[in-house]
Amino acid sequence: MSQTMDAPTAPPELDRDLPHPQGPLTAAALISVDYIAPPAPIAPFVTTLYHFRCDEPLIRDIQPAAIGQLCIFPHGTGEMHFAEGYRDPNHPVGLLTPLSRATPIEVEGPFHAFGAALTPVGWAALTGLHAGQHKDRLLPAASVLGPEIAELGERLIAAYRDGSISGRDCALAVGDFVGANVKPVHPRHLELIAATGRWLGASFNPEIGELSGVAGYSGRQVQRLVERYFGLPPRALARKYRALRAAALLSAPQLSLEDEAEIAEAFFDQPHMIREIAHFVGRTPARLTDPSTPYLAEMIDARNLRELGP
Repeated sequence: MSQTMDAPTAPPELDRDLPHPQGPLTAAALISVDYIAPPAPIAPFVTTLYHFRCDEPLIRDIQPAAIGQLCIFPHGTGEMHFAEGYRDPNHPVGLLTPLSRATPIEVEGPFHAFGAALTPVGWAALTGLHAGQHKDRLLPAASVLGPEIAELGERLIAAYRDGSISGRDCALAVGDFVGANVKPVHPRHLELIAATGRWLGASFNPEIGELSGVAGYSGRQVQRLVERYFGLPPRALARKYRALRAAALLSAPQLSLEDEAEIAEAFFDQPHMIREIAHFVGRTPARLTDPSTPYLAEMIDARNLRELGP
């Protein structure tokens, strides 16, 4: 018998150790984020390129759960506060591993960043790391990708600081690095990744059993491989993307009656929906359209969930 997510039984309580920012989040008018579509050759590996800027002396924000990022910080020194109780600094040339939940950021500004948000295929092809075993960290990129990324990052930081290169061009240069350094992924694994994306995008509560047999793998093999490439096993992964998809719809200027009904049916009850979205996105539904949260609004935009397929 196939299994579905959460319904019809009551959901368990979420972890209570999710950290929260120590103070108000930075206001929208003080933050600028440019998203740059990845060139066609790197589109399978990069969801979006970006350039983030805020010149405040202290910046607080929340990074929604995501796959992973190659990120460079020419200005700003701070930390990500992970739920397990540890903190990682924003290394000048960093590799943000896949996140299993929303993660607060606190930075002494001005804070500028540029980089590439990776797809599941991009994470695997660029890093070769097991996403589940390396989730929820901000690492020095050279520790995984070698000295070349540190050298590139240092050159881009120097050029960005002296104004000889724009943030957009820096982000495109990071994209070029990704394209030049990805390695082949096993074809059957690619088939499984694509099928998992379609599975996640087909329903708010996809049936776990529908993944069994994909690409010729048993249910147990599918569990292991999904965690390897997406950072979470299928049940937890479906919870994460249900929250992200619901948040993307709820943050839209207008919500159709059909979408509203679908979201309502996707969760056990409204308190459950609020907890889930807060856990994976970092805001309650009432704050998803808050004008003080532009970074969040961009990161949960449907165009940044391309890994879900059509």
